Amino acid sequence: MSNERIEAVQAVVDRVSSYQDGAPEGTVAKELRDGLAEVGVEVSDAEVQQLADAIETQHGSVSAGDVLGG
Repeated sequence: MSNERIEAVQAVVDRVSSYQDGAPEGTVAKELRDGLAEVGVEVSDAEVQQLADAIETQHGSVSAGDVLGG
């Protein structure tokens, strides 16, 4: 994954992470998809789920590069 792509994904992850606490199940993944669409970055459903799981589990700072291996 290119640096620009990781940076765009990271910006979305940071935004979603900031308000995910207490969100209904499925909200984090939906917000990730919406945010990624806004910035024009395509990731697989599996990658969205990996990011959503990390956000929900870590309750804090999540590195998109670490989660996606980029």
